[in-house]
Amino acid sequence: MKFLDLCKVYIRSGSGGGGAVSFRREKYIEFGGPDGGDGGDGGDVWAEAVDGLNTLIDFRYQQHFFADNGQHGMGRQRTSKTGEDIVLRVPVGTEILDEDEETVLADMTELGQRVLLAKGGNGGWGNLHFKSATNQAPRRANAGQPGVERTIWLRLKLIADVGLLGLPNAGKSTFLAATSNARPKVADYPFTTLHPNLGVVGVDNVEFVVADIPGLIEGAHEGRGLGDLFLGHVERCAVLLHLVDGTSGTLIEDYHTIIAELDAYGAGLADKPRVTVLNKIDALDDEERAFLREELEEAAQQKVYLMSGVSKEGLTEVLRALRAQIDDSRLRTKAEEDTGEEDAPWQP
Repeated sequence: MKFLDLCKVYIRSGSGGGGAVSFRREKYIEFGGPDGGDGGDGGDVWAEAVDGLNTLIDFRYQQHFFADNGQHGMGRQRTSKTGEDIVLRVPVGTEILDEDEETVLADMTELGQRVLLAKGGNGGWGNLHFKSATNQAPRRANAGQPGVERTIWLRLKLIADVGLLGLPNAGKSTFLAATSNARPKVADYPFTTLHPNLGVVGVDNVEFVVADIPGLIEGAHEGRGLGDLFLGHVERCAVLLHLVDGTSGTLIEDYHTIIAELDAYGAGLADKPRVTVLNKIDALDDEERAFLREELEEAAQQKVYLMSGVSKEGLTEVLRALRAQIDDSRLRTKAEEDTGEEDAPWQP
């Protein structure tokens, strides 16, 4: 199944049915009077976050969603049927944007959350509503209100605890394959992941979700390579795992390239907790490990972990560090919800 995280959708709510102009005409009823019923309301368009979806691929094959119109009113004071609603089933973590792709209409972050996107038009009144002492035979009825037609964008931001960052070929997919049941493409030649992958990782009987996104290159915020299209998937993560290739000849430059792209992207990514890892240490001897670790710690101004996704050396230590950061983030979030205040941004 192809991964799709951005799509354009056209929606239209149903129009209300018109009211009826009708009079009672039974043979033996002396004073029949008006009996035109009201038109039915048009159907609404809803969005609902459902379980079991992690891509917007369904919206590639259907982009138009139209709710049913309400039926027109009928005689004998019969109000007509309301149009059927239509529901857009989206994955949890979907943002619904207006046509300008900037205005956020809704953020579907909870399972079962429902949002009204377009309300159906009201049905018109029949002539029975216009009967009065001075107008006992009204021949007037209201037309139904038209539905709402609009264009929206759906943008999926995966909900994960940990987001993987690094240049292409930094070992992100290898890490995900070594620590979870996910099976991203892994090879012994340089390439980059083309679509985000999710994996459930466990350590010390605790599980959390890791998101692997395509590697960044210098100038990604300007659209180079795959650009920063997939950085939205790590906006919701509690902690970022920054993997640096220990076999690269430009170790410090590689590190600063990713940090610069996070700053350029914005959305608070640069302020998120980060765990920095010197990866591929299976190809380094002890002296090289110590030297490169010292250099990277000086550049990052924080502790640097040593790890190899191939030999699995240092994996447990890294996973425990991630788990500790996730727990701290959840405690901060709970405290903010309890107090209604936000803490100062985290500093590495």
